Amino acid sequence: MTRLIEDIEAGVPDVRIERRTFPFAELERQITLGAISGDLPDIAIVDNVAMNSLGGSELLADLTGRVEEWGQADQYYKGPWEGCQVGGKTLGIPNNSNCLALYCNTRMLQDAGVEPPTTWDELASAAERLTSGDRYGLALSAIRTEEGVFQFLPFLWQAGGDLDTFADYGATALSFLDDLIAKGSLSEQCVGWTQQDVNTRFLNQRAAMQINGPWQIPTLKKAAFDWSVVALPRDREAATCLGGENWVLMASSEKVDKAWEVLEYTQRPSVLVPYLVSFGNLPARKDLADRGTWASDPALRLFLSQLPQARPRQYGERYADASQAVSEAEQAVLTGSASPTAAARTAAGKIDKALGG
Repeated sequence: MTRLIEDIEAGVPDVRIERRTFPFAELERQITLGAISGDLPDIAIVDNVAMNSLGGSELLADLTGRVEEWGQADQYYKGPWEGCQVGGKTLGIPNNSNCLALYCNTRMLQDAGVEPPTTWDELASAAERLTSGDRYGLALSAIRTEEGVFQFLPFLWQAGGDLDTFADYGATALSFLDDLIAKGSLSEQCVGWTQQDVNTRFLNQRAAMQINGPWQIPTLKKAAFDWSVVALPRDREAATCLGGENWVLMASSEKVDKAWEVLEYTQRPSVLVPYLVSFGNLPARKDLADRGTWASDPALRLFLSQLPQARPRQYGERYADASQAVSEAEQAVLTGSASPTAAARTAAGKIDKALGG
């Protein structure tokens, strides 16, 4: 990041950048507090899911006209770009992207005579056959935070549903995960696992497969076993969840024109590629697909190939309430305190209220 700042200051006339950082969970709150105190930055990098709340707050500058004049909107993957669209306006530019896929322990699958699964039925069968002793066939995160929801939403979408049809399709997705636990293929402890915990289980070979993102690859390259990555298995349709960050400008800034110059500069391939490589991130731009480490690394290329079908969590300013309802439903089902049908129905009422349905 220091290199990027130095590059910007050298490449954009009359710019000096003062960098401030916050813990991930605090950033959005600090921006909101800054709006009250009058201490807002000119430019910021925010998680893409924060566009739900920040986008409806009138804090972010409308970049629609600038983007039209810039003429590079069509260079971005659909999911990341749509994640910056709020109320018909462009309120950000994708900075980097990621999504979820399925990691497989190559030897374990070979020994069990199992091919990497491509459908839910194949996933359930493979997870059952790969479960042995203290080793589970599959590991995933179902923790009661956005991290768990990030991992659950692909199942909802793969079933053919969305948040507005949660009573039906949410029940289908919850039933699938509940069945995995009932068969012993997935540990009920997943309700307390972060995605890092999941990766640790996979690294310790106590899970034959895991659902996770590309940020785990640097650690996995040190693993004492061979592994591969495949697309998330599908049900009615293929889907994965979009993660990543966006650049945004603050509407209150007196330096919006100069901040836009900075933002535009960061998107130049000569600047963006080394930045993404240094962070181990994937590009949100299609025209960078054949540059950087992701062009030759098979695992990174797999994740990159999934970005066109990665969906943003773009549901409006009360998404946090809807997300909490999803999380509560998953926790209730996987801990055995509610049936999938009952939990999905309860969550659907809360989701509809949050999203104005």
